[in-house]
Amino acid sequence: MEKYVYRPKRFYITVFGLTWGFWILALILKDTPLMFVFMVLGLFMPAVTAVVTVLTSKNKMLKEDLKRKIVGFYRIKPLTIIKAVVLFFIVVSVSIGISVLSGGDPAQFSFTEDFSFSIAGTSALFTMVLASVIEEVGWRGYGEDAVGSYHTWFKESIIFGAIWGAWHIPLFLIPGTYQHTLTELGAIYVINFFVSTIPVDFLQTWVYVKNNRSMLATAIFHLFLNVMQEKINIAPETKCIETVVMLAAAAIVIVFNKELFFGKEHIGRLLEVQAETDERSKK
Repeated sequence: MEKYVYRPKRFYITVFGLTWGFWILALILKDTPLMFVFMVLGLFMPAVTAVVTVLTSKNKMLKEDLKRKIVGFYRIKPLTIIKAVVLFFIVVSVSIGISVLSGGDPAQFSFTEDFSFSIAGTSALFTMVLASVIEEVGWRGYGEDAVGSYHTWFKESIIFGAIWGAWHIPLFLIPGTYQHTLTELGAIYVINFFVSTIPVDFLQTWVYVKNNRSMLATAIFHLFLNVMQEKINIAPETKCIETVVMLAAAAIVIVFNKELFFGKEHIGRLLEVQAETDERSKK
């Protein structure tokens, strides 16, 4: 079987072009019912690009890999997902604790009554569920592997985290989005968003690789992150503290998973290594 060569530049240029194109149209039509349509179309572009890239590749191993990532529930290791969820909960709790000790409002340890954003009147919860599932099809379906096939997972986490943050840029201009609310708060909160995507992706990579590159595992964790960030009554200033705490948490995860983050066995042969792992798991 012919060895597959990932093409990250082509993938990301296509994704950014299509997504940003639809989101710019959403901005132009922000006062019309079409706004939400173009927002959703933009959100779907990483997934559409990933699936089309895989299905048109003529590479059987790549197609089988995508299929296993979507429906291979046997890949999931619940304990790893639970550890990631607990770790993030600790990150949020410690961040709020530091804020309260510094004079912040203790009410941050409570739940919010509603979400902080709404796009074209659509439920924020629906938007987050949709984003958590659809984004993972694109990013874990092809995007993260396209970078990871050339680098250690440590370097990949930094590169992809930066790319993922940049992908959101148009949302800072569109009223009703979470990113737009940050622009209203001030530049420091916008900067914090971009910085935070790096440690978050280290946690996502950990969950992804530990669960045999399972898309479902990262979708579950992604949704938990989104809901936690919205339903905990955390102040904007505390989210800046949270980024620092999350960097520390990511460092701890890296220290305890050095082989995962610094191993090079998968570089240049990601699909082959996964196939070998799957074969061993069947024995």
